[in-house]
Amino acid sequence: MHMKEMNGTPKRQRLLSLDALRGFDMFWITGGQRVIHALATLTGWPLFRYLHGQMDHVKWEGFQFYDLIFPLFLFLAGVSMPFSFGKRLARGDSKASIYKHAFKRMMWLIVLGMLYNRILNLDAEHFRLASVLGRIGIAWFFAAIIYLNTNLRTQIIWFWGLLLSYCLMMLYIPVPGFGAGVLTPEGNLDGFIDRLLIPGTLYMKEMEAEGVLSTIPSISTALLGMFAGRLLISDDVRLSKLRKGLILIGAGIVSLGLGELWGLWFPIIKKLWTSSFILYAGGWSLILLGVFYLIIDAWGFKKWAFFFVVIGLNPITIYLVQYKIIDFGNMRNFFFGGLMHLTPHHIAGLIGAVGYVACVWAFLYFLYRKKIFLKV
Repeated sequence: MHMKEMNGTPKRQRLLSLDALRGFDMFWITGGQRVIHALATLTGWPLFRYLHGQMDHVKWEGFQFYDLIFPLFLFLAGVSMPFSFGKRLARGDSKASIYKHAFKRMMWLIVLGMLYNRILNLDAEHFRLASVLGRIGIAWFFAAIIYLNTNLRTQIIWFWGLLLSYCLMMLYIPVPGFGAGVLTPEGNLDGFIDRLLIPGTLYMKEMEAEGVLSTIPSISTALLGMFAGRLLISDDVRLSKLRKGLILIGAGIVSLGLGELWGLWFPIIKKLWTSSFILYAGGWSLILLGVFYLIIDAWGFKKWAFFFVVIGLNPITIYLVQYKIIDFGNMRNFFFGGLMHLTPHHIAGLIGAVGYVACVWAFLYFLYRKKIFLKV
């Protein structure tokens, strides 16, 4: 891991839409949901009330927009794989050096995830070993190994094989005291294995949301992103940018449908990363990537995306420092507290929400201007 200076302008082969979509994804956990909540409270409009209802995870079965944030980030990590590995191979790097880099990246993400979960508190009983960053690192690493050592046909087999094998294990391996195919927090196989193998505390009392067995299908999320990246990096003359974008959107619609169908047998449950959830979240990820790619890279409408690009170039930085290191709430109060105090309560909430986003974005813009980016 290192803080690396980069050219503030994306490189020739770098997809601006990829950075923008990553920033769009992170925006919702760096203050965007606060703005939606404030708008719903202030206006009472049905649209904002609906969006506010989407700004939280479902308790168990089902899907809301907030459930997309994590898998979309992992999907985008997969999209970047053909670009980053292709560049390294083109400049003569050996596969051994790429393996070493990929392994170090995985380990750094695991360590950063442990730091995020406050391992430095030295409270072994209440420490949570698993983490979002750890899941991203592990899933991305195994997807990278598959990508570097197989052809497209074999990669497709891996994608479906992982989803199918996980589904069969979850539905047909019995759990002591519950039997097979019980997909409740207490009775599912994933939770049973987590309780056996993971020390410390779990995300839920009964199971870990980033547990052992559910890591298997998450690899397919990274592989799905890799398939999208392969399409976007292709220099096939028959594939115009317009066609690439439309293919992504079409594939996303198909993936949504397959996810819904599989969900009839193996329900869409984010905390279990069920195979149907992978396909459903992957469908939305493909559609969003296709839309962003068409607007930004195919049609050239780029200026509007700068706000998101600034966030998307430092996603791990803001994920780590928000709440845990920098108190942006206090920063917001310092700059906007007086204005909030002078305005009516229902308006002050919106000012506070927008002010919070402004403080987060200003911090990231400072890093952008200084060309400082956390690279893992």
